[in-house]
Amino acid sequence: MVAYLDESRVQAVLHWDELIPAMEAALARFSTGRVVQPVRNVLTIEEGRRYLGVMPVADDDAMGAKLVSFYPANAGSAVPTHQGVIVLLRSDTGEPLAVMDARLITEMRTAAVCAAVTRCVAPADGGVLALLGSGVQAKAHLEALSHVRQFEEIRVWSPTPEHAQRFAAEHGARATPDAESAVREADVVVTATAAQQPVLKGAWLKRGAHVNAVGATRPNWRELDDEAMKAGTLIVDSREAVLLESGDVIHSGASVYAEAGEIFAGVKQKPAEGITVFKSVGLGVEDIAAAKLVYDAMSRS
Repeated sequence: MVAYLDESRVQAVLHWDELIPAMEAALARFSTGRVVQPVRNVLTIEEGRRYLGVMPVADDDAMGAKLVSFYPANAGSAVPTHQGVIVLLRSDTGEPLAVMDARLITEMRTAAVCAAVTRCVAPADGGVLALLGSGVQAKAHLEALSHVRQFEEIRVWSPTPEHAQRFAAEHGARATPDAESAVREADVVVTATAAQQPVLKGAWLKRGAHVNAVGATRPNWRELDDEAMKAGTLIVDSREAVLLESGDVIHSGASVYAEAGEIFAGVKQKPAEGITVFKSVGLGVEDIAAAKLVYDAMSRS
């Protein structure tokens, strides 16, 4: 019988110390052609409010698919905006291994990928972390990034001030009255918002800052203005995917220097200096690699 692993069982065995290097390895395999994966197929049910994504993947030692619902319409309710399931199979025989809840996996693998990129390209001294957004991704990124950098100060901004104040109180951060106050002189910046228009301006970024941009994963949505997208070196998770899904890349016309996996695999050199921007739209290979971690841990228990 194929096991179903709910979120509580996933949470019990999925840990940052294993997940971050697993994401680095998965992206290296992806960017060196060892993964079979089409760009995510997104069904628009209601523009701006309800979407269904289908993400099949065949990796070295596992394959499967994620069905993910992206429902901005759920914002402000008790129902998460991202939900889904992952079906995991053996890649050698095709046998089903498990079905598992995908909400937490999606949350954690997104932040783990950014942590892997940050560890690779951002300055070694942690300094100041700025979080634009105060939801589940802001929390996940704070946790994941704290595994690769020590930050002296954490700032948070949200378009809803009380949300930022609540986040700050819970996580030892400082809420700022506007996005610019959070970003000025920050060493690492995370944009994890539901914005459809830019919330981060390149003029605010200090030299050497690193930006992890994970929101605005629709071709007509933006989180970063043109100056931010062109301020330094642009790294992405998938060239093909960002040119179809990321409004930040499509409308800015910014040139992609490398996929993160190319840098991890040594195919491209990591940027020597200056501002770096990592634009992530999320890949199925990340989900399958995380699901395999969960399955293996459960099998050992």
